[in-house]
Amino acid sequence: MMDPIGELPAEAKGDSGTVRSPVSSAAEAGEPVVAMRAITRRFGEGETAIAAVDQLDLTVARGEFVAICGESGSGKSTLLQIAGCLDRPTSGTYHLTGREVGGLTDRELAEVRNREIGFVFQAFHLLGDRSALENVNLPLEYRRSGGDPPADPTAMLERVGLASRITHRPAQLSGGERQRVAIARALVKRPPLLLCDEPTGNLDSRTGCEILDLLESLRREDGVTLLLVTHSDAVAGRADRVLTMRDGRWAD
Repeated sequence: MMDPIGELPAEAKGDSGTVRSPVSSAAEAGEPVVAMRAITRRFGEGETAIAAVDQLDLTVARGEFVAICGESGSGKSTLLQIAGCLDRPTSGTYHLTGREVGGLTDRELAEVRNREIGFVFQAFHLLGDRSALENVNLPLEYRRSGGDPPADPTAMLERVGLASRITHRPAQLSGGERQRVAIARALVKRPPLLLCDEPTGNLDSRTGCEILDLLESLRREDGVTLLLVTHSDAVAGRADRVLTMRDGRWAD
C-alpha cells in the first residue's frame, strides 16, 4: 500500500532532477475538491471478481463536510483509499482539485498525497520513537519546494491544545491526545482535503465528541474539505451531508 502521509517512493529520494508537479490550483476557481465519475474497484479475476466499489459518482465541494456510512464490507474504506490516492480504481475518473489523477505516476501521486491530502485514522499511525512535534513535522521532511507554505508544526500542536505536550512520545499521551497529534500532522501541510477513517473509533464517547468538535472548528477556520468514514450515526449526524454505502453502491 502507498504511504498515507505522502512520502516519496524510495527511488525518488535523493533525486536531484525536477519532478513535474501534479498539484493543481483549479479548486481556487470554484471547482469541487473531489469529483468522481463511475468509479469502480474490483478485486480478483473472472467469475470470482468482487466489486468493492461499483460505478460510484461522488462530488464534494470546497469546505463541505461529508460523512460516508455503511456496514463492514460495504466498500466505504476502499472508496476513501481511492479518494486519498492510496489505491487506484479499476475504472472511472477522479478529479482532485480539478486535476484528473488516474494517469499520474506513483511518484506524482506521492506528491499529491503530501501536498493536497491530510489523513486521520482510527489507529493514529504515530511513530512511537518520535515526539509529538517530530510526528507532526514528518510530512514536511518529504515535502518538495514550491506551492503554498506549510503551517508551523509547533503552532499546529498549539491549535489542537497540545502546547505543553510537544516533547511527549505517543506512549506518554492519552488516546485523545494521540488523535490530536494525528490531526495536527494531517493539517500541517495545509491540504484542501482531509480524509478521516473512523477517527473516533478508538476513543470513549466524551473524547470522541471533543475530537469531532476540534475537526469542525479547524474545518471552519481553514476552509478544508472533510470526507469522513464512520459506523456511527451520531458521528455522521455532525456532517453537512450523509451518504450510505451498501455492496459497493450508494444505498439511497
